[in-house]
Amino acid sequence: MARVRTGVRAMGAVLVAALGLSLAGCSSTGGKRAEDARKAAAAGGRAAVDTPRWTFAMVTHSGDGDAFWDIVQNGAKQAAVKDNINFLYSHSDEAQQQAQLVDAAVDKKVDGIIVTLAKPDAMKAAVARAVKAGIPVVTVNSGSAESKEFGALTHIGQDETVAGEAVGEELNERGRKKALCVLHEQGNVGHEQRCAGADDTFDGEMQNLYVDGTNMPDVQSSIEAKLQADPSIDSVVTLGAPYADAAVKAKQSAGSKAEVDTFDLNAKVAAALKAGTLGFAVDQQPYLQGYQAVDLLWLYKYNADVLGGGKPVLTGPQIITKDQAAALAEYTERGTR
Repeated sequence: MARVRTGVRAMGAVLVAALGLSLAGCSSTGGKRAEDARKAAAAGGRAAVDTPRWTFAMVTHSGDGDAFWDIVQNGAKQAAVKDNINFLYSHSDEAQQQAQLVDAAVDKKVDGIIVTLAKPDAMKAAVARAVKAGIPVVTVNSGSAESKEFGALTHIGQDETVAGEAVGEELNERGRKKALCVLHEQGNVGHEQRCAGADDTFDGEMQNLYVDGTNMPDVQSSIEAKLQADPSIDSVVTLGAPYADAAVKAKQSAGSKAEVDTFDLNAKVAAALKAGTLGFAVDQQPYLQGYQAVDLLWLYKYNADVLGGGKPVLTGPQIITKDQAAALAEYTERGTR
């Protein structure tokens, strides 16, 4: 009996070894899936590095409930987990309050600051104070023209003028003749640059319409009134995803045939592109902006690395149409596009 048990153990060892060889010889797809799952689990809750737990603060010009900045934060938080970073986020759509939030981050002696420069004049002194305190600064999303002047390491985002120019070119390809560019935030230099860039490359006539972006019914009624007054407008360009829906409703109420196009992408915009209620969207990849901002600060702290060579690191523009919308739907649903 002992010999039988020994034989069984021997055979078991052979089977285990054979199984190990069999698994090792399985398709690379299975191995890759397992490795991807392992990496995903590691990134989901544990740092991938053993560098000190630095604290980075991100201060943006976002208003309350802006889904665009949720996507930016998703990217920043994911990078923060990977890089062992304590990530702090604050925001205000009032420029002076945003500057005060930067000052507060400086007073906390954080290890790095990420900041938007939608209204650069109001932010200059606060950024200078951070730089003087020896805190590395990365600007993100808005302020590419002022970033280097203010002493930031680099800027991450799209060049708003270039993005606007891409819109003008796309409108030309679609045969549009008269477009309305809807600006929803007074004093935002990036918004002005978008409309100006579109006007530069658009062969037709471009008009600007200023609306109160904090009051969506006002946005809709203002666009509706403009479309009713001028039926020759054949394209409406909004500068943010939430305003595209208001423009579509305004178009329907006005009985207009104008195409509605927009800057920025989210799940609702992707669905509207797929359905054909929107013509195209300009994606600046906000997830990438947040992720890269944290990652580049970590690289600077860890290895004195700086990307861009003094130039902005561009995350856009990418023109998204109905053809691409379906492929991006799953990413917009999970909040990363």
